[in-house]
Amino acid sequence: MFEVYTDGASTGDPGRAGAGVVIRWDGKTERFSIPLGEMDTHAAEFTAVIKALELCKERGAQTISLRSDSQTVVAAIEKEYIHKPAYKPLLQTILTMADEFPLFFVKWIPSKQNKADQEAKNAVRANP
Repeated sequence: MFEVYTDGASTGDPGRAGAGVVIRWDGKTERFSIPLGEMDTHAAEFTAVIKALELCKERGAQTISLRSDSQTVVAAIEKEYIHKPAYKPLLQTILTMADEFPLFFVKWIPSKQNKADQEAKNAVRANP
């Protein structure tokens, strides 16, 4: 099982944004700080999940337990719906990608438990 933590951060609405991803599997831990350019925090949160799923696919994941502190993202994935039109394409990408894994779980966690938080902040700082 791949235990995956994601977080997105932005300096504004929109502002410099970044994604943080932490993947744990087979006793390994990988950390990623990914600059995202300009976007708002919610878009960064959705994009962080997309980046995480891409990384899991590259590593041959079959079972993913995704954890995020974004209630918006977790609720959207669980309900397969988001009201705001700007996020619909991001959600659709996530749902399509998640279907490629035999088992995919998503869980909301408090931000203090999110192991990807620092990676997202690092990505924002690294954003040109």
